[in-house]
Amino acid sequence: MSNREKLKQGQRMAVIAAAVTILLCLMKFTVGWLFESRILITDALHSASDLLTILASWFGLWIASREKSERFPYGLYRAETLASLLVGILIAWAGIETFRNGFSRLSLTEHTAFFPWLPLIASAVSIMAGYVLAVKERAIAREINSQSLRANAEDSFLNAIVSSVVLAGILLAFYRIPYVEGSVIMLISLLIVKLGASTLWTALLMLMDANPDTALQLDMKRSVEHIRGVKEVTTLKIRKSGPFNMVELTIAAAPALSVYKAHALADEVERHIRKHYDHIESVFLHAEPAHSSSVAAIIPVEDINGLQSKVHGHFGRAPYFVILKIQGDDVEIEDFYLNEFLDKEMHIGVKVIKAVIGHGLDVLFTSQIGELSFHMLKDNFVDIYSVQEHMTVQEVIDKYRAGELAQITAPTHGLEESQITKGMKEVRE
Repeated sequence: MSNREKLKQGQRMAVIAAAVTILLCLMKFTVGWLFESRILITDALHSASDLLTILASWFGLWIASREKSERFPYGLYRAETLASLLVGILIAWAGIETFRNGFSRLSLTEHTAFFPWLPLIASAVSIMAGYVLAVKERAIAREINSQSLRANAEDSFLNAIVSSVVLAGILLAFYRIPYVEGSVIMLISLLIVKLGASTLWTALLMLMDANPDTALQLDMKRSVEHIRGVKEVTTLKIRKSGPFNMVELTIAAAPALSVYKAHALADEVERHIRKHYDHIESVFLHAEPAHSSSVAAIIPVEDINGLQSKVHGHFGRAPYFVILKIQGDDVEIEDFYLNEFLDKEMHIGVKVIKAVIGHGLDVLFTSQIGELSFHMLKDNFVDIYSVQEHMTVQEVIDKYRAGELAQITAPTHGLEESQITKGMKEVRE
């Protein structure tokens, strides 16, 4: 469902809520007037005031659903937030008026000669209709992430409670029991004021671009950093625009990454965010070179002799691989990997890469590398540097730190096209 369709769904819910509220208002006012029930008439007037909040919500959703234009390139989604601000004010005002009404009824009681069946039925219908309406509004509000509809849903729940108090008040009035009705109405009015103030404050925070959800921000950062090729998420900001989130982030990637690969990585990150997170309107992403002090490296070697191990002349045919972490002036050998694929006829380098790629490799130092292995490493965002055969691991590290090693930008030897196709299929599998 597109953003505009979601907003139109919210509009339809607001129209339904307005229609139900009008019918309830007319029913309660008519029954209250016919049976001279002042408390039911007061409840009808309270329902009429709720129409203002519903209409404000509908208007905000209607404006927000307008298409983007040259004047409003980011859309009019914040109209819904402005509507939430107005809804909060109206709910708070309704709560204050309800408090005044409850206070005026502290010592007043109504008495009728006949048991008020119809007013009680009208109140019961109002309770059920208010509850059902609140449930529907809350479901739609969650689906489209609408703050104004969510506020209306909470207000509808409170209205159902108010109608319950009205029902009890009608019975209390019949039995001439004072104080209870007014006291309960005053208590509920405080809840209504609290809801209005909370809605108002949330809308103000959204209009001031406050961070809407720190937990969402942290979860999104961790999720993006698990994407292969993303070294780090250096900045991530989320701001709400009406029901939707706008995400701005900067990722750090391999410094030698080509413009094409950096663009492909950015596209992958955007797809990931839109797939795993709801209510995303836009993703503004910037990729920059990583400046990490820690580098995970792999070197094909002839023997196992620590940092004095010597570089083998070919990546795929090396008997061993040393995997190490270079961090500042420190070097830590994490593992020596035995090449168990030497007896294979084809794609040895590809099989080795599939076995060791889980180490989160950043750099390969080698003197020769085949076409399949080269492209597979590049697809996994691994930089490849040229070193001479029989150099020691320590010499390789020293030259890397001194910036004396050149990058390998193309395979040192190729394969026939049929072999490439077969190998790439194997890699995907």
